[in-house]
Amino acid sequence: MLVRDAMSTVVLTIGPTHTLRQAAALMSARRVGAAVVLDPDAGGIGILTERDILNSVGLGQDPDTELSHAHTTTDVVFAAPAWTLEEAARAMAHGGFRHLIVLDRGEPVGIVSVRDIIRCWVPARQQVPA
Repeated sequence: MLVRDAMSTVVLTIGPTHTLRQAAALMSARRVGAAVVLDPDAGGIGILTERDILNSVGLGQDPDTELSHAHTTTDVVFAAPAWTLEEAARAMAHGGFRHLIVLDRGEPVGIVSVRDIIRCWVPARQQVPA
């Protein structure tokens, strides 16, 4: 099975000046655990995850004043739609993260999460006779 088969095509895109509260509200409304951060001034694509927001709040930072760019991961590992789920899982395990932005021709077309991979693997493995 490939990343394109498992990825969510609901890609929440935010800017670097969204506050963490705004980002959290958008993520919650769309029921996603990560947002793609597009920063035209920095010239790149980053990712802000629920864990980034949780870490900030845990440090006592104000989600109404903290901006997403201060908490965005910019050294992102990207997946391709044609990667196998094993390749995606290996990248996540090696990097210690739970989301991969999926790029096609340099544009974000999806996000694949550990949960997405598990959803694909569990039904397939349940059908195998014991």
